[in-house]
Parts: sequence; structure tokens; C-alpha cells
Amino acid sequence: MTATVLVIVLVTKFLAGAWIAIVAMVAVFLLMRGIGRHYDRVSTELEIDDSDVMLPSRVHAIVLVSKVHKPTMRALAYARVGRPNSIEALTVEFDPAHTEALMKQWEDLAIPVPLKVINSPYRELVRPVIRYVKELRKSSPRDIITVYIPEYVVGRWWEQLLHNQTALRLKSRLLFMPGVMVTSVPYQLSSAGRAKKRFSRDRPAPGDVRRGFRDS
Repeated sequence: MTATVLVIVLVTKFLAGAWIAIVAMVAVFLLMRGIGRHYDRVSTELEIDDSDVMLPSRVHAIVLVSKVHKPTMRALAYARVGRPNSIEALTVEFDPAHTEALMKQWEDLAIPVPLKVINSPYRELVRPVIRYVKELRKSSPRDIITVYIPEYVVGRWWEQLLHNQTALRLKSRLLFMPGVMVTSVPYQLSSAGRAKKRFSRDRPAPGDVRRGFRDS
């Protein structure tokens, strides 16, 4: 009966607008079929094989450092607690004077993690870090590299535009590298605390006023 109605509508109302519904149905059918094939491909790709039960040879931790401050110290502490086989801090040199002051502060604080400096003559941060991680992966393909990135947690939308942009670009590149894990270490600024208080206020649920659970 449904097929009969469909044929009648197509014959009598095709030019009056029924073709739009037909085109829409075909488009939705092709879309859903493509989505189903995608999920099938992903399920096949995620099936476990013998290599998935093997442990990596070593775990090498890299903590990105721009300056010595609280977010950096938290990232270092978190990386050390994970007890990797090896750990190092990595900074990109833009200004030799700034790098020299950073290394002196590092030594004065007696931080028990070696600090490695890589040069960036064009004042780029993402590309030198990616190149360094690729070299480590090439020298030890069976190792796992974990990159710890300190990040600010802010409470205002415009603060998000001022912070973490470089970290986002770096993470978007590192996530496509096999054998590389990216760990964001959050540090909450004061504005994040105020935002948390705003979000944690006890607000009435839908229907509470009508049911008499809240004063109107």
C-alpha cells in the first residue's frame, strides 16, 4: 500500500513539488549509508591484534617549558609522578638572554629534571617541537613519547582567546603522530574559580517551581 501511494504521488504530483521529497530521501539514504560504512571501517580498524598486547620498550616524558612558574612546576610534578623511564624538560629559544635567565633560575631551584634548549631562529615554537619529537620517534620507534603541556584554565571567554592558542596548535599536530601521547596539565587561574562558583550555584530544575519545590 505504501509503494502504491508513492507511485501515485510521483505520477500525479512530481512536477508540483514531489521531486523535492524524492531528492531529499535519496540524499538522506546516501548520507546514512555513508555513515554506516564509516562506522564499519572504524570498527574493523579498531579490532585488537597481537601488537596491541605488547608493552612499549620505554616511556620518554617531555615537559614543555616557556618559563619557570606554577603551571610548569605542576606539569613537572605530574610527569615525575608517572615514573617514566626518562624525562626531560624542553624549551624553545627565542631570545638568548631570556634562555640564559631561564637556565640560571632552573639551576638555582635545583629542579631534578634536565632542561634541553632547542633553537628557533624564526621565532617559531610548534615546528621545532614537532621536529624534535619526530627525531626521537625515528631513533626509538618502539618507545612511547608523552608530551606534557601546561595549560591555563580561565573563566571568561575572551581570556581563552589570549591563552592556550599555541598549546592548541601544538596538540593538533602531535595528535597525528603515532606513538606520541599528549597530556594537558591544567592550572586554574582566579577567574576559573569565580566561574566555578557561578556554575555550581543551586539552580532550580525544570518544573521545580510548578511542583512547589521552589519559590516563584
